Amino acid sequence: MISIRRVAVLGAGTMGSRIAAHFANAGIPALLLDIVAPGVADRSAAAKKGLESAWKGRPGGFFTDALPALVTPGNFEDDLQKLAECDWIIEAVTEKLEVKRALWSRVAEVRRPGSIVSTNTSGIPLGLIAEGLSEEFRANFLGTHFFNPPRYLHLCEVIPGPATAPALLCAVSNFIDRRLGKGVVLCKDTPNFIGNRIGSMWGSTTFKYAIEDGFTVEEVDAVTGSLIGLPNSASCRLIDIVGVDIWYHVGGNLYNMVPSDPWRERFQPHPVMEELMKRNWLGDKTGQGFYKRVGPAKEIHALNWQTFDYAPAAKPKFASVEQAKLIEDLPARLRALVAADDKAGTFLWKLFRDVLLYSAERIPEISDRIIEIDRAMRWGYAHTFGPFELWDALGFQQTARRMEADGLTLPASIVTMLSHGAKSFYRSADENRQPRTDYFDLRAGHYARLEDRPGIIELNLMKRAGGVVQKNAGCSMIDLGDGVLNVEFHSKMNSLGEDQMGQIQAAIAECQKGFSAVVIGNQGDLFSAGANLMMVLMLAQDEEFDDLEIAIHRFQQGMMAIKYAPVPVVVAAHSKALGGGCEMILHGPRVQVSAELYAGLVEVGVGLIPGGGGCKEMILRHGAPKTVFETIGYAKVSSSADDARKLGFLDESAGVSMNGERLIGDAKAAALTLAQTYKPATPRNDVKVAGAAGVALLKQGAWIGHQGGYITDYDLVVAGKLAHVLCGGRLSGEQLVSEQYLLDLEREAFLSLCGDARTQARMAHLLKTGKPLRN
Repeated sequence: MISIRRVAVLGAGTMGSRIAAHFANAGIPALLLDIVAPGVADRSAAAKKGLESAWKGRPGGFFTDALPALVTPGNFEDDLQKLAECDWIIEAVTEKLEVKRALWSRVAEVRRPGSIVSTNTSGIPLGLIAEGLSEEFRANFLGTHFFNPPRYLHLCEVIPGPATAPALLCAVSNFIDRRLGKGVVLCKDTPNFIGNRIGSMWGSTTFKYAIEDGFTVEEVDAVTGSLIGLPNSASCRLIDIVGVDIWYHVGGNLYNMVPSDPWRERFQPHPVMEELMKRNWLGDKTGQGFYKRVGPAKEIHALNWQTFDYAPAAKPKFASVEQAKLIEDLPARLRALVAADDKAGTFLWKLFRDVLLYSAERIPEISDRIIEIDRAMRWGYAHTFGPFELWDALGFQQTARRMEADGLTLPASIVTMLSHGAKSFYRSADENRQPRTDYFDLRAGHYARLEDRPGIIELNLMKRAGGVVQKNAGCSMIDLGDGVLNVEFHSKMNSLGEDQMGQIQAAIAECQKGFSAVVIGNQGDLFSAGANLMMVLMLAQDEEFDDLEIAIHRFQQGMMAIKYAPVPVVVAAHSKALGGGCEMILHGPRVQVSAELYAGLVEVGVGLIPGGGGCKEMILRHGAPKTVFETIGYAKVSSSADDARKLGFLDESAGVSMNGERLIGDAKAAALTLAQTYKPATPRNDVKVAGAAGVALLKQGAWIGHQGGYITDYDLVVAGKLAHVLCGGRLSGEQLVSEQYLLDLEREAFLSLCGDARTQARMAHLLKTGKPLRN
């Protein structure tokens, strides 16, 4: 891998500042330069403003508050010579060709020969940007197009210029994948590349039919969000987040750059967008766009795009949509939606139809394969399905025939597919329990084998290939190969109960039959939201406390089985790991997590305390009960893996995967390394606790918080139970106790709180509304 010790980012706007922030997240110092703002005493004020925005804006660009120190702000007039100290220079200034060319001409005079130079342009051809610069410069010049926000969106389009050295292209792609954690899509140097070319078609088509069919802003967003596998930001809300001006210029630039595109008129900015630009209603950055917040309560109002007045946002309903929401399987839901003969169904069919047709027609112009187009839309726009995956979900042949029935001409490549009897763009080609996938090569007119991606394991494909060893309703045990088993949760919210804890212990037992290690991880939206709260509430309401105690005991013993298994167990957590999910991390002999980890012991929110050993493990790690009391008592949740380490949920041995796609593969590698010399630990009998004096001290702190109005009466009760457990109960003075002693205290306190009507009210409210109840 190439060595990058320092980078420079030119342009401290929304993208530039956050690109610099993400390099800092990867531990790489960055120089952030921008113009000298006129009339401002601080000549680097523009860069400092961008840095502050990346730090304090939401969503935040940095993993922790310590990382902005790795970014040094400066300006183009005083600090350009510092570029000679940088291994990689990334330009992210305004999307105007003349501005970019002028800046690169200055950079070429001061950069160190051999340093990497790249542009973050969202669509201006690289050949035009680098025209006239030296041969050496052009050999080291390429496009690296991050998507906003760079920390969170997975895609980075890598684009070779006319003279980019192939070895450099490969090295930079590998670095972006492994160090920055991005999904790399190699693109051709065509207008808007792949993501924004197809994304522009999607957005402009949504806009066209929404206005033609008489949709409101709210109605558009109601049918183009999670309902169809897109983010909740949907369409109009997405434009507000990205910026009306950005969307306007991306579409306008594309219109100007594709004179021969038969769909070109679709990209002409709509008069509604023109009016928003004229009024400077640019979305979140100016406080209003398609939506705005009004009054002290920040009530959401939506734009009427005929009158340009705002009114309280409505909650639209369509009969077909309400029926479709009951269908959990997304492909089945999509088929039901486009089959509906109503306003919503007709709109979605026309949207899908045009985008799918356009995507097929763009091969080989923007990409030689369907793969890169699908990945670009999944990774850059967070769509569940890329266009060709969406076509497969709707039914390839049925959709093609319906397009013809609408009077549209199918591309020759699609006609070829139909003539060959192809039923889908992708098909399984698994061999010897090894997952293999074929895709239809639209250029060649036949199926081709999709190459492996070393280090990346896709659990769904492993299962498809016959890798399931055991399974139940909420969990699967999967053979990852090389003697490693994976325990995958697939209950609702990946909640934890008997299915999951039993399968974990079964996997450990299975290792007696030839397996050498276990990974606990999944590839759903989150690692785990915690214990099965519905089960706990039902048992508590029915006063089945003996059964509840047995369930908690089994849960605790499952956690201890993870910690003291005779074979290495690696907990591979990503996204949300709350309550019991966080407890599983705390008990893992080895942990591998994604960089985006939101972990926390949040049980107090439902009137409980951690009951699966979370209190015990935090005391084991920290010793000082006050810190642990505050972390659990205030239900602190990490903002990243780095923050989770700071909060004490991760120890120093925990590995972090910047690229979430590599998490399971990294965990498997860690398990195999451990298995070579693994010796399990033994349960501790020397855990120091503070005793009754510590309980009193913690309760005093809680009382002060109560008097200050920070916690409720019942919060104070829960805090007392937490203090009792963390300090080992009412022991006289500091003493040494066993792990089992603390587990027994946890279980007793957990059961006691479950019997309180106020805790039951909190659990019921959270299950019903998804929001905590402060009673």
